[in-house]
Amino acid sequence: METPPGAGYCISCGERLDPGHRFCPACGTARWMPKTPPPLAGQPPPPAPGTPARITAPTVQPLPEATPVPGLAWLFGAGAVVWLVSLAQLGGFLAAGKGRAQLVNSLVTSGYSASDAASLLWVYAVLMVALAVVAAGLHATAFYGLRARRRWGWLAAVTVAGAWSLVLVGIPILAVLLRPSTRRAYGVG
Repeated sequence: METPPGAGYCISCGERLDPGHRFCPACGTARWMPKTPPPLAGQPPPPAPGTPARITAPTVQPLPEATPVPGLAWLFGAGAVVWLVSLAQLGGFLAAGKGRAQLVNSLVTSGYSASDAASLLWVYAVLMVALAVVAAGLHATAFYGLRARRRWGWLAAVTVAGAWSLVLVGIPILAVLLRPSTRRAYGVG
């Protein structure tokens, strides 16, 4: 049998007391109540009964200075450099005639016509360059904003981290797909 909240026992005879009992029903001993703690330092004691209420403005304690996570800004700075390097590699590959020819050739062997492959190559180039520029810009914004401890830097960092988490969301799904029971259900291995 559980004891209801606020129930207790008599300190004299041990009889169970319900929450509303001020005295023990068996022996009449007054219910033990803990003493009120003394007021905290810097606060006035509570007013005596019958004194008019006095409203005082609460004092606001300043929050301690928050320290940034060491190296977090540099992580985003490194990300910006990686994206800029990948942009340079992509630009070099697309600028070289041999690189473009290799991409067009692989598209043609996949079943696209030569004119469709050239158009698809330009769409790919525009999308990849735009992605690299936006990613490098967001990483750089996060880097400079976090170093300056600005809200917009934190927001850029959250945006970048959210985008990267979309890539990592596939890991639990991959683990489920690689289970032997799932592979057997689809006839794999």
